[in-house]
Amino acid sequence: MPELPEVEVTRRSFAGRIVGACILDSWFGKPLRWPLGASSEMLKGCYVLAVRRRGKYLLLDLDEGMLMLHLGMSGSVRFAPDLPPRGPHDHFELRTTKGILRLNDPRRFGAVMLVEGENDPRAAKLLDRLGVEPIDDQQVDLDILTKAFRCRPLAIKQVLLSGTVIAGLGNIYASEVLFHARIHPETPASGLTRVQVGRIWRAARDVVDRAIEQGGSSLRNYSDAKGRNGNFQFHTMVYGRRGEPCHVCGQSIEMVRQGQRATYFCGYCQKRK
Repeated sequence: MPELPEVEVTRRSFAGRIVGACILDSWFGKPLRWPLGASSEMLKGCYVLAVRRRGKYLLLDLDEGMLMLHLGMSGSVRFAPDLPPRGPHDHFELRTTKGILRLNDPRRFGAVMLVEGENDPRAAKLLDRLGVEPIDDQQVDLDILTKAFRCRPLAIKQVLLSGTVIAGLGNIYASEVLFHARIHPETPASGLTRVQVGRIWRAARDVVDRAIEQGGSSLRNYSDAKGRNGNFQFHTMVYGRRGEPCHVCGQSIEMVRQGQRATYFCGYCQKRK
């Protein structure tokens, strides 16, 4: 699944090129995860004012409303003056005065929604639950963050995946963050100390920043709006490295399943306390 770094890299790869464009028409293929919520005719004639991101959502601010895009498990976006004919996995397209924006999503877990704005009930239901963003020099109160973690009676890896305390971390980056924070993924979030939470926050900031610099991770379908693959998958410390030696201590990287998701960690560097 594209996580915060991939969505942010995607945003940066087309935001500056589409802002100011007028939408000429739109096209929808097979149904995605959620319906548009309005007639596609309402998009025609709208201008794109800005492209933002919240968690794993792309937010296109229009002069009338806001378009929300989620890349789901396998989605990617392209934007160019012209694109090849649509393929079987292309399910949404905007034709604008500056080019064509197209969503490709083989598994169709992505979504495109037209809402009035972030306060629209459909948008608020998805966005209001998200935690703080580990990006853009955002400062947090560690006491508040610690309290937020301690309210969750789940393993720390599961809490990170929920996005309710720190937004945008999926399976790849949650494993990487916990390794850099030296915290075992099965540690109960409710028992974290303020010092441990500080390590998690700093690790999240660092891992996300480095992943964005590397263009994100391209494991299967992901590439940015210019068609460029990411390279972070070649620099992971634990993710996808089961049985390989830890880069720090030399012990074999382990893998366990949490909530049907694979979690990678080093049993020596991330001792269970």
